[in-house]
Amino acid sequence: MTDALHVVLDDTAMVAAGRGSILLSRLIHRAHAEPGWFLYAPACALVEADRARPGTAEHMAALPGLTVLDLDLPAVLAVAGDTAGWAIAHTAYVAQPTPERPDGARVATAAADEWKGRPVRVLDVGP
Repeated sequence: MTDALHVVLDDTAMVAAGRGSILLSRLIHRAHAEPGWFLYAPACALVEADRARPGTAEHMAALPGLTVLDLDLPAVLAVAGDTAGWAIAHTAYVAQPTPERPDGARVATAAADEWKGRPVRVLDVGP
């Protein structure tokens, strides 16, 4: 286990951040100010968040502590095999362990019920 904290925002968390969620504001601040805190936005989730709340993509992409993760070929293959939709599939893929994130990442979501039955650790940021 590592001391780093890796958090992937799903589309609902990004929309909640844009609506002023205090919990997400703190998380975003920590990712910018604290060593070992990492915050990610999968590109497919970013698109869905912007569809739900126009302007979200530009706002999130401008945050200095947030890394936007592209839809590369391995992610495309994972998304293609998932019937839940591109946003949730890309987010779930990003949350899996990698050499950069050996323990995987937590998924911050404002819709925790959508993640039931998926092999990810959820950080419920809903109301």
